[in-house]
Amino acid sequence: MEASLQIFIAMVLYIAMVIVIGVYYAKQASESSHNYLIGGRSLGPWVTAMAAEASDMSGWLLMGLPGVAYWFGLSDAVWTAIGLAIGTYLNWLFVAKRLRVYTQVAGDAITIPDFLSNRFRENKKVILTIAALFILVFFSVYAASCFVTVGKLFSALFNAKYVYMMIAGAIFVVLYTFIGGFLAESASDFMQGIVMFFALALVLIFGISHAGGIGAIIENAKSIPGFFDFFGIAQPQTVDGVQQIGESGQALFGAAASYGWLTIISTLSWGLGYFGMPQVLLKFMAIRDFKELTTSRRIATVWVIISLTAAVAIGIIGRVLYPTELLTQSAAERIFIVMSTNFFMPFIAGIIMAGILAATISSSDSYLLIAASALSKNIYQGIFKRDATDREVLIASRITLLVIAVVAMIIALDENSVIFTVVSFAWAGFGATFGPIMLFSLFWKRVTRAGAIAGMVTGGCMVFIWKLLLKPMGGVFGIYELLPAFILSCIAIVVVSYLSQPEAEEVQAEFELVKQKCRA
Repeated sequence: MEASLQIFIAMVLYIAMVIVIGVYYAKQASESSHNYLIGGRSLGPWVTAMAAEASDMSGWLLMGLPGVAYWFGLSDAVWTAIGLAIGTYLNWLFVAKRLRVYTQVAGDAITIPDFLSNRFRENKKVILTIAALFILVFFSVYAASCFVTVGKLFSALFNAKYVYMMIAGAIFVVLYTFIGGFLAESASDFMQGIVMFFALALVLIFGISHAGGIGAIIENAKSIPGFFDFFGIAQPQTVDGVQQIGESGQALFGAAASYGWLTIISTLSWGLGYFGMPQVLLKFMAIRDFKELTTSRRIATVWVIISLTAAVAIGIIGRVLYPTELLTQSAAERIFIVMSTNFFMPFIAGIIMAGILAATISSSDSYLLIAASALSKNIYQGIFKRDATDREVLIASRITLLVIAVVAMIIALDENSVIFTVVSFAWAGFGATFGPIMLFSLFWKRVTRAGAIAGMVTGGCMVFIWKLLLKPMGGVFGIYELLPAFILSCIAIVVVSYLSQPEAEEVQAEFELVKQKCRA
């Protein structure tokens, strides 16, 4: 049987399993918007942990991060991974329990905008509107990165035009999310988290074997200037973005560039993004009992450390094994696909590469669902039609989902998009917009509604300003936009909160009630 056909059959079988899950939960999801958007707060600890991490990591874990390691070497990828691992643990440790309790106490909020609005008992839904609009903007970008992943995967596997493959993958994701809602998304994310984990592990193990062992890998990686260095970074010699090949057939690199402490701190700041990631925070809110979050934290931390380590190592090993295979930064993100198709028989390779599809589906369905809820639940019902029935909210959610998917597909039309770059921008957007106010809302009684508005607007806008206007100037402005935007958002929250009147006594009493419940 032709190799591409075997791969296709394996992936179709996987997709069929995902569809079965969606159909299974379709009836329950359609019973109410509460079920459709947050699953009735019924998730167990294992599903909560795996669904949170799978929806968080997306296709960039199997394509974006290995691509960075393949192109630039160890430093950029490993410091990013360290920041993410630390952020994951701290988010589960400090935010998960308090948020689960607070969202139920604060009017049984089932979305992040709902919670922030209810937290300050606002009548004019300013926080709600700002939060919902930022979610729509950044999740459209996030969903686009997932569609780019699907397009690159299918076009590489089946030698088909990228645009057609991207649209086909996007349609599948939309139909699946449209049918099953949050419960289907969470249940499939659990399965997909397992698929991603074993896909990474298998490719890593076989990669080490094919490369002659860990010692040989390190020795070969060190032969490239700055490639296997924590404080240096490799510099591929490129012309019009294409790495050049020497007369002897080797990929050419220039002298290593330095990777200083400012850059390291900037890269570690990826971990700050977790405090504002709706797709992760929503899983905290959906667990059936906050006392089970300790189990979830341990599962999630182990999963993320092993998976990130494997992803970085795959990129390094890929460069050792296939030094001239992928000659642009965008193409480098296909190294996982190259290794899978070379190491395994086609049917097995198809199952392993279903890990990429798993990562993409598990993230894009979360992004689409949360973005849809932001418009339907928070803006449509929260502002324009407060007497909207639950059925109307459900219909609005699904219509919004389709519209956002179309916007994301338009963004994803460029096949030269670098997944890692697209994700980093959306990650910074969420981290700076929601991270600071989430922490202050949960842990600082003195924070005010005015401070919340100032912090969200400052953080979200500064991501755009820093990325588009300041970062191109280079130097100290070349740092990752999340770090300055996060810091400025925190400053805005504190300053404006102290300049404004404290919140009403009932708001502060609710804060104390949540604190007591968390101690119990």
